[in-house]
Amino acid sequence: SAYKDLNRVSSSSRNSNFRKKRQRNNRVCCSKVNVSFKRLCENLDKMAQFGFENDIHSILKLDMPITNAPMARWQRKASSSNASALNGLSPGKSANVSLSTTKTPSKTPGKTKKQTPSKMGGDRFIPTRNSKQMDVASFLLTKENETVDTNEQNATSENQKAMSMSLNGYNIEEAKILHLGGKPLNAPEGYQNNLKVLYSQGATPASVKKTRYISSTPDRILDAPELHLNLLDWSSCNVLAVALHNCVYLLDASQGEITLLMKLEHEEDYICSLSWTKEGSYLAIGTSDCQTQLWDVYTQKHLRSMASHTSRVVSLSWNDHVLSSGSRSGHIHHHDVRVANHHIATLTGHSQEVCGLQWSPDGRYLASGGNDNMVYVWPRVQDGPANQAVRCWSEHQGAVKALAWCPWQPNILASGGGTSDRHIRIWNVNSGSCISSLDTQSQISSLVFAPNYKELVSAHGYAHNNVVIWKYPSLTRVAELNGHEDRVLSLILSPDFSTIATVAGDETIRIWKSFELDPIKKKAKERLAKSTSGAIHQSIR
Repeated sequence: SAYKDLNRVSSSSRNSNFRKKRQRNNRVCCSKVNVSFKRLCENLDKMAQFGFENDIHSILKLDMPITNAPMARWQRKASSSNASALNGLSPGKSANVSLSTTKTPSKTPGKTKKQTPSKMGGDRFIPTRNSKQMDVASFLLTKENETVDTNEQNATSENQKAMSMSLNGYNIEEAKILHLGGKPLNAPEGYQNNLKVLYSQGATPASVKKTRYISSTPDRILDAPELHLNLLDWSSCNVLAVALHNCVYLLDASQGEITLLMKLEHEEDYICSLSWTKEGSYLAIGTSDCQTQLWDVYTQKHLRSMASHTSRVVSLSWNDHVLSSGSRSGHIHHHDVRVANHHIATLTGHSQEVCGLQWSPDGRYLASGGNDNMVYVWPRVQDGPANQAVRCWSEHQGAVKALAWCPWQPNILASGGGTSDRHIRIWNVNSGSCISSLDTQSQISSLVFAPNYKELVSAHGYAHNNVVIWKYPSLTRVAELNGHEDRVLSLILSPDFSTIATVAGDETIRIWKSFELDPIKKKAKERLAKSTSGAIHQSIR
């Protein structure tokens, strides 16, 4: 039994030693495996990083040839030209073609065709494009992704169009995203590329647009001594009224006849302003003795005199039966010429002389400009408080005498500043914003819109003393009319919108035929005018 106990102890000790040795071996193996696994992971990371760097390097290296990309355009052209050249050779001659680089020329050197050198791989030269209305373009592009009910869209389309015309001056659905204007730019100097012919080639004769001829000399020149202020107006019956000191003359533009309409009683008084009614039957005359006279030009009779101002009447404008007058005191009076008590309202916004006055074509607003550098827009009497202005702008730095409403956009007003300002500013009356502004570098005495070609005409004093035609709404210069030797005082448009008359300090009246329509367009416009004619005439009591 002792022997058995000894054997049992020795075997248990051996087993424990074996287990300890095996555990120690396992720990060593595990540590070695861990070290090997760590080294393997580090090597894999290094290899992955190296491969990633190689990929990035190959991507960024753009000068390497692209093997899987489609053939470039210049390569297709070169291959097609080589194929056509090989096809043009006869079979007998193709076998004798020399493969050497030197070849005797087959033609006379002087008769060889010059080829434009090309730079392989050069991209096209794209000129700069002038962006227009990019905010509208962004709105339209985002609007395409929206789902709109057809019934709701049809119900609101007309209202949206009317609102767009009123606020923006154009239909937003017809707005241009990009506008390319002027001649295409030339490629930079030294740039060699066959594709630049797309931009430098001139238009074919069939696609050249005909441009009208604008004469730089006046059609007629008339003497006009002793001129004052707003002394020129053209009636719808093609009669030109001219004020010379204390007399008013009527010039029949179609017949060329000149008639003396009236003369003031006192020699020291003078005429300050003229304005025809819409029908062209009656003429309003503002004088230096604070009166406004009404005359019937057909019977040459003085109908009435309206005295309400305390100083000279320097500006006049008609709106149906209401005559508005501006005086040196800064007040504007509304006169209803149908009634005995003619003075119906007074506007007291200006602090100095009201030298510009103009009703809008639709009769909703009256624009006034003064020597206080202010521009006011007033509502008609029945639309609200008579003495409360709708708009008031003080951006001009000089007297504002030049005012003009756009005939095809009744909410657009153009104003021009004097010598200290020299700017033409275009206003949106509905929004109250200044759409555009242009420095003319000269005093602006008068403005008028020409509907035949949708242009704006400005008359200038110091320092240019000329007349300039601008394209609207870009305000790019179309032509200059020079000839006056002193500042141009006033500018008026003929009833057919084809001719302008200017009067200047050199005591001359010049008539310019600058907006004549093509014969085909003129006949179409006359037919349209006849179909829509039917004016309502009201007598003046």
